[in-house]
Amino acid sequence: MKRMLFALGLSGALLGGSVVGGSVAWAEVNTAVPSTTSTVTNSDNTSITTITTQPVTAVPIEPVKAQPSLNTGDTAWVLVSTALVLLMTIPGLALFYGGMVRKKNVLSTMAHSLVAAGIVSIVWVVIGYSLAFGTGNAFIGGLDKVMLSGITTEALTGTIPEILFVIFQMTFAIITVAIISGSVAERMKFSAFVAFVAVWVVAVYAPIAHWVWGGGWLMNDGALDFAGGTVVHINSGVAGLVAAYMLGKRMGLGKESMAPHNLTLTVLGASLVWIGWFGFNGGSALGANGSAAYALVTTQVAAAVASITWLIVEKIVRGKASVLGAASGAIAGLVVITPAAGYVTVAGALVMGIVGGVVCFWGTTALKRLLKVDDSLDAFGLHAVGGIVGAILTAVFASSFIMGDKAPADMLHQLWVQVEGVLATIAYSAVMTFILLKIIDVVIGLRVESDDERMGLDLSQHGERIE
Repeated sequence: MKRMLFALGLSGALLGGSVVGGSVAWAEVNTAVPSTTSTVTNSDNTSITTITTQPVTAVPIEPVKAQPSLNTGDTAWVLVSTALVLLMTIPGLALFYGGMVRKKNVLSTMAHSLVAAGIVSIVWVVIGYSLAFGTGNAFIGGLDKVMLSGITTEALTGTIPEILFVIFQMTFAIITVAIISGSVAERMKFSAFVAFVAVWVVAVYAPIAHWVWGGGWLMNDGALDFAGGTVVHINSGVAGLVAAYMLGKRMGLGKESMAPHNLTLTVLGASLVWIGWFGFNGGSALGANGSAAYALVTTQVAAAVASITWLIVEKIVRGKASVLGAASGAIAGLVVITPAAGYVTVAGALVMGIVGGVVCFWGTTALKRLLKVDDSLDAFGLHAVGGIVGAILTAVFASSFIMGDKAPADMLHQLWVQVEGVLATIAYSAVMTFILLKIIDVVIGLRVESDDERMGLDLSQHGERIE
């Protein structure tokens, strides 16, 4: 009898209850149980044993975090986008710029885009990528990824291989320095341009890319730049303006014809740039998803409406709508939508395209005259002016319909952050470009001799010419 009572008392204790006077109290599952003492007695009121139960608290189970994994669809799309962005420079920008210069400078102008692809590719894998996306501080990346150290075939950036992200970002750096060549066409020494490209991508492009995309201070402040309004376009346009001032105006400007020698090349180039921009903006989603698709739609809409807007303005101002105007307007729209492509609705893209077409027309005409600068192929008027407009309007048109919970909660605050990014990019790019060009001017010299310029850079710099 005593053994049975003892067993009943023990089982009651294990079940979190007590046996008192023949009744059993059951514990609730997964709740804290207060400390209790159970005493089992026999009929003679003799104490047999005392069992004390300790409180048991349920411990919540941490949810298992999903590990990032490779997505083949995303990878395939970024692979294609990488090729499209490279297409923007070679042959896109090479043809676009090559058609707008005089015949004696066509090859030298195209050579700038080709050499940009070569030099930047080497510098990027050696140190550029590490400074832009390596572990560092708020202003510059570290040296942990020099020569792509530690980047294996298994390493991921989001859902794509990191090595793919490396070359995708490389193509952005390539076109950025190639854009600058539009401001210095027909008068800069080829050797000086090569030296400039090599140091500029390290000292200027990589730090600004880190600020915006690599975990730097602008990213932490919440700056929105979907595909490079600040990093690529404002940066290159401002650098081009500084370079144009330092080189001075082309000989004979305003006295002899500087008319484009072959606008057919320019239209072909602009068309390739337009197509390539789908990879530029759409690929910046880093995935084959709705964000990429929306970026393609807004890109097309902005380019189309800016091109038509430019033609209308040109017709009103000059009396004729030109083919060069249609091409320039499309580029203006593409630039303006770049920082906003994955953040705005179609309505936003329409408005941004209209504003971009008008403002960039002004930037390449009235503003250019006001600045009294020979920005040969309008790198500043199209890219810097368009980039500034796009960066600011991104704050205005960023939509929760597209961005969801990531949309800015306060438009005025976001507007300030965007302006902050614009001003910082302008200041840093201008100062550093001036310093680098000044050093190169002392060591190599920036501008070709007068006789070489008259002869044409194709012959004087490359020993070739188009018959």
